[in-house]
Amino acid sequence: MDIQAVITHHFVKSEDLNHHGTLFAGRTAEWFVEAGLMSAAVYVPARNIVCVKIHGMNFTRPIPLGTVVELASRAIFAGRTRIVSHIQLNVRGEKLLEGFITFVHVGEDGKPIPHGLVLEPATPEEEALQQRARDLPRD
Repeated sequence: MDIQAVITHHFVKSEDLNHHGTLFAGRTAEWFVEAGLMSAAVYVPARNIVCVKIHGMNFTRPIPLGTVVELASRAIFAGRTRIVSHIQLNVRGEKLLEGFITFVHVGEDGKPIPHGLVLEPATPEEEALQQRARDLPRD
């Protein structure tokens, strides 16, 4: 299957701020996981996806009140039961954060089950992201 991007936006409001007056990492993590889940749910039902690990959320600078952030997410790699999404947060085209999240496809009993998904990269960028996702630790 082709790799599809899911784009979402959030407006940074006062309730999203930390004690420094910039976007709280906890709120960002919430948005980050949500965006990753949406990209995996393009291929399998959301009710069958659970988050098992965030592989880094590396900020390049603080994000102030009133900023509109864009989260671009792609399910980039599929193992037997896992799906790894790459998420990038941009502000006006500038990348301010990126990372990966591993999800596991589960049955009604909550146990991992194969999803049968094969994701085919179409660009050198997708190939590089897929290799980075493949190399992530599984612990």
